[in-house]
Amino acid sequence: MRDQRLDKLADVLVNYSVRVRPGQLVRITGDQVGTPLLEAIYEAVLQAGGHPLLRCGIESCQDILLQTGSDDQLQYVNPVNLAEVEQIDASIGLWADVNTKSATRVDPKRAGLVSSARKPIFEVFMKRAAAAEFPDQHPGVKPLKWVGTQYPTQASAQDAERSLLEYADFVFKAGYLDLPDPAARWAEIREQQQRVVDYLTGKSLIHFQTPGGTDLRVNIDGMAWINCAGESNFPDGEVFTGPNLKHPDGGVNGVVRYSFPAVHNGREVHDIELTFKQGRVVDAKASKGLDYLEAMLDQDEGARNMGEIAIGTNYAITEYTKNTLFDEKIGGTFHAAVGAGYPETGNDNSSGLHWDMVCDLRSGGTITVDGEVISRDGKFVFDGWPGN
Repeated sequence: MRDQRLDKLADVLVNYSVRVRPGQLVRITGDQVGTPLLEAIYEAVLQAGGHPLLRCGIESCQDILLQTGSDDQLQYVNPVNLAEVEQIDASIGLWADVNTKSATRVDPKRAGLVSSARKPIFEVFMKRAAAAEFPDQHPGVKPLKWVGTQYPTQASAQDAERSLLEYADFVFKAGYLDLPDPAARWAEIREQQQRVVDYLTGKSLIHFQTPGGTDLRVNIDGMAWINCAGESNFPDGEVFTGPNLKHPDGGVNGVVRYSFPAVHNGREVHDIELTFKQGRVVDAKASKGLDYLEAMLDQDEGARNMGEIAIGTNYAITEYTKNTLFDEKIGGTFHAAVGAGYPETGNDNSSGLHWDMVCDLRSGGTITVDGEVISRDGKFVFDGWPGN
């Protein structure tokens, strides 16, 4: 018998996150280990009147490609995959890892080729997603609704240092699936986060500082802030924008020392310190995985630019689990992504890379906006904002 929480999650994803309508073509992707949730989503799409397109993968096939593929095969842009992203109306994706460390020993340059090959498909995806968020700004572009979520697996539970049962509880509670009406709770969160967005809209400079050495200034003049309350990531809980890389100061300057190991495609990089000048990473340090970090940053021209800056607002998530979906949402943190920006924010940086890295503010950190402190020790200073 299927865990009833999976049916509740499927219902939220289909009817709240992407709001499937009759006649829409809905792609459902995930590894076969996530079959119970894939089945629940498939059924929910049918009940909503949509046409499900199931793409069930096998993680080991990606391992085979990375290990044995030629350079031409690694950087091949599959036209079928590109056409699919151009045609679907909605996309629901599962992260369901069998082995989160399978790519650890892959040559970073080979991993970079695979990542760069995603660029044309990623650009179409991002442009269509932006059209769904702001249709008036993207006339003539067919909108695409999308959401990604985590299916609890033994591999992810091990990374989080939990049993599978404990990890499943963590995953479901982070999305408020333990409540009778999760969608209603996310609507409340959207209202709280909108107060943050309204405040930040029209501001010019956001400044992050921590006792650990982070001193980062990001120009946000003219950029749009996005309220994330379960429509694209689930669970969710963040507000984000992109730096204004066209500003005379380059948009991003200073140093950020990330608090947790940054995980990308199963590879861990520890103690990352990035120095930004005129919007670009000019120096990168790490105690483990520096070669991989540098390979990712050098994969294309846009990879060293910052594409996103965000504040985590999900105070139901309190611990690091080596899973970016959850870690970047931790209430009292901020995260920044090197690589591709989100067009809906006004940042059109192009890259095959989008790598979120998280910095903890809960022990002495501050966020200052145009000279006013809005967060101290990971807590917003204004009533009615998330966590208050």
